[in-house]
Amino acid sequence: MSDKNSCSGDCAGCGSDCLSAGENGATITLSLDDGVTVECAVLTIYPAADKQYIALLPLDAEGENESGEVYLYRFTEENGEPVLENIEDDDEYEAASDGFDQWLDEQEFNELVYDEDEEDSDENE
Repeated sequence: MSDKNSCSGDCAGCGSDCLSAGENGATITLSLDDGVTVECAVLTIYPAADKQYIALLPLDAEGENESGEVYLYRFTEENGEPVLENIEDDDEYEAASDGFDQWLDEQEFNELVYDEDEEDSDENE
């Protein structure tokens, strides 16, 4: 993949919880080194090890992700424009991956709490 990819999605300031894939969330197009382009849904922008990272879900022609593969990039801004950079250091990639796993755990916890709240409100009706 190229060293820098510009985000073309409107992320409303690129807040970490503003988007969700598959629900009209922002997408970006990555240009790979071999000239292939891949449309990706922005899952989240999250902090890890004092840096910001972005998690992208590559989409097929139907806008689906059958493989479960997720791309992680370092996320920065230059002159107000979002920039994605490859993570080439193994230790940095591990920190970014751990941060993404933590984000996933938080999403599962939030969904679990939300589901319990829904069950409680259904019982009270």
